[in-house]
Amino acid sequence: MKILVANIGSTSFKYRLFDMADESQLVRGGIERIGSAESPCFVEIGGRRREHSLHVADQAEAVRQCLAQLTDPDSGCLNEASEISAIGFKAVHGGRTGGVQRVTPEVLDAMEEVIPVAPAHNPPYIAAMRQLSEQLPEIPLVAAFETDFHRTIPERNRYYAVPLQWAEEWLVRRHGFHGASHRYIATRTAELLGRDDLRIISCHLGGSSSLCAIRAGESAATSMGFSPQSGLPQNNRTGDFDPFALPLVMRQTGKSLEEVLGVLASESGLLGLSGVGGDIRDITEAAEAGNRRAQIALDVYTGAVRHYLGAYLVELGGPDVIVFTGGIGENRPALRATICENLETLGIVLDAEANASTSGEAKISTAESRTQVWVVPTNEELIVARQTVQLLEG
Repeated sequence: MKILVANIGSTSFKYRLFDMADESQLVRGGIERIGSAESPCFVEIGGRRREHSLHVADQAEAVRQCLAQLTDPDSGCLNEASEISAIGFKAVHGGRTGGVQRVTPEVLDAMEEVIPVAPAHNPPYIAAMRQLSEQLPEIPLVAAFETDFHRTIPERNRYYAVPLQWAEEWLVRRHGFHGASHRYIATRTAELLGRDDLRIISCHLGGSSSLCAIRAGESAATSMGFSPQSGLPQNNRTGDFDPFALPLVMRQTGKSLEEVLGVLASESGLLGLSGVGGDIRDITEAAEAGNRRAQIALDVYTGAVRHYLGAYLVELGGPDVIVFTGGIGENRPALRATICENLETLGIVLDAEANASTSGEAKISTAESRTQVWVVPTNEELIVARQTVQLLEG
């Protein structure tokens, strides 16, 4: 069974094709800057990487280009698209629906209902799913929602202190996101350590970041809440924010509520603080050159990670493992060191040499550290592929 997994961003599309007989990855590829005059593309098949550029108007067109690459007579690995058993989507927010679902008009309607909650994520997924449903009706489409992993969070960590009606009727509660990544970390860490009862703090740090407290493979708490705009500061999204500041900002700027929310969703986070962009590499370079705003952005980001890390130390009664994953978590040793700084009395001791030199899966704590610290590259697409197969098999 071959499963194509689609990971859709507002201006990007990444995909992987798996042969689920042995969970081997056959192809990976991606398209950036969708909607621009030229969209850089890449595809890797059998260890060979090919790059090119073309105009890709939207995410649905990106998926069609992906299928064209896979069936290319000269460089593809499929004879025809029908060899794909299903397309699995790493969907973000299903609102009143959730879990793993066949894409139907009802599922799309539920996703549309929560577009204001996930304005950067749901629209491109909905557009791609709707067009593919019409153009490739023979290929099942499956939505694996990121919120699914967090369904096990207990009520004390799920509810906000607002009228209960808000949660029960309008779903104003902590949903959590990055579920595929945190699920992979729970599964892979259990394999690495040979235990299924682990207490894990999963630190998914990237352009979009969240922490998750995991107990025996199940989510117990997570930093993102009602929307992907909450929790840690994101690359251009605010993270935690006091809503009572909104009336003041509206009066001072003359902006409407929708305009201010737009600033919080796309002009805030690391971008808004640093003034140099939302990419941690650019911010670090600017901070090292003496840029005060960039240093503030780094300090706020690492401070927020440490805040949730501390909360989850208490939630779990002391973790067995802390795992760093995501583009930042996997590739920024200095940031990992800052996050774990001065935690020796809590039993968290980094091995400075291992932390600085690691590549791929690796333990980066000392032998004396009561809590192990690991770097584990995530594989969200494999999780979605597994969930898609489970749904298809009933």
